[in-house]
Amino acid sequence: MSDIEIRKVTARIGAQVSGVDISKPLDEGTVAALREALNLHKALVFDDVNLDDEGQQAFVRHFGDTTTAHPTVPSVDGVPNVLPVDSERGRAANHWHTDVTFVLNPPQASTLRSITVPPYGGETLIASSAAAYRDLPEPLRTLADTLWAEHTNDYDYAVPEEALDEEHAAQRAQFTSIKFRTVHPVVRVHPLTGERGLFIGGFAQRLVGLSVGESRKLLDLLQTYVTRPENILRHRWSPNQLVLFDNRITQHYAIDNYDGLPRRLHRVTVAGDVPVGIEGKESYSIQGDASHYTPVAA
Repeated sequence: MSDIEIRKVTARIGAQVSGVDISKPLDEGTVAALREALNLHKALVFDDVNLDDEGQQAFVRHFGDTTTAHPTVPSVDGVPNVLPVDSERGRAANHWHTDVTFVLNPPQASTLRSITVPPYGGETLIASSAAAYRDLPEPLRTLADTLWAEHTNDYDYAVPEEALDEEHAAQRAQFTSIKFRTVHPVVRVHPLTGERGLFIGGFAQRLVGLSVGESRKLLDLLQTYVTRPENILRHRWSPNQLVLFDNRITQHYAIDNYDGLPRRLHRVTVAGDVPVGIEGKESYSIQGDASHYTPVAA
């Protein structure tokens, strides 16, 4: 095993990793150490990585099977497992979300690798939903434990359809070309650590058994605990960086604060398991088959 060094970036989330070359095959001890660090810190930052698309995929495969790029959005040309996160494709990620929670088994982990970095702005915020759950007052935590939420990729976005230009309207139509509706527990139990985290974010649109209005108020209230500043890692991108984060117990947000300058990241994700609530009940699908996108992790 290499001489891995793990340095916390904030008290509640994030660590800088050094002493390991992730462009090379990793031994079992190194992978176990990285997994342990990910379980503890939720997001890991690697500097000066020497990776191309194939190298990023090879690194991700140490943690499990890869998904394809996305259920509905095209991949990088000729690389079906890599999603371009590109300023030219719009700012779809500038809302708080956990990746692809509208499918039955969202990715367990995501990697982002910097390709083009703007001279200022363009940070990625990553929040610990485990810290958010721990912050809840007991009455609110007791309520959250009982709630289930419907997640979908087809909802009323902040920008109405008629306000979109032709290009952005086409992007939205593509994003919703297959409609997904899945019900997940609001409080998810992490399968490796047993930690509880708020499993909500932008695709969670309605609470089971409540009206849309009631749902929105409760979801917004719970979300304020996720986005407390002390629960957030604000990552400023540098060239040749890779960030690995646990998609089961975080949310993230790409800040649109770089004046439309070029910004490009490549995303590769690890296939995930079906979420489980505190009583052991699994998530269930209402609409949409994502088997073309991801296998179900054991």
